[in-house]
Amino acid sequence: MNIGFPSTWSCLAKYTDAFRMALERDNRMCLCGIMAAEYDDLPEAVKVEVTAFADDNITWLSQVLSLLDPSRPVEAVNPHASAIYAAVGGAQLTARGRGSISMYDSIVEAYRLNGLIPTK
Repeated sequence: MNIGFPSTWSCLAKYTDAFRMALERDNRMCLCGIMAAEYDDLPEAVKVEVTAFADDNITWLSQVLSLLDPSRPVEAVNPHASAIYAAVGGAQLTARGRGSISMYDSIVEAYRLNGLIPTK
């Protein structure tokens, strides 16, 4: 019985949509992605938060991926989750550099077609 919770599949779609929405808002991108590029020059307190943001995203993605295949423990899906996090951030950066949301859409669709981001 579905009591209003999103499906695992829709969680992955909403995840990529969140990064897309930043591009829709004046070609913005994830602030932690921008700061990660300048990580060595950040104050220590900011480094901690940038790392925590990435860790939280990877942990959440690992949990979602492990729901797709309950036989795989969360630790086994961490590399896949890290790849998704990095890939979506890279797609956002590439699209921002081109000023093209459709480029973001194309890249994310390629990830889906090639199995990086699971679909139904």
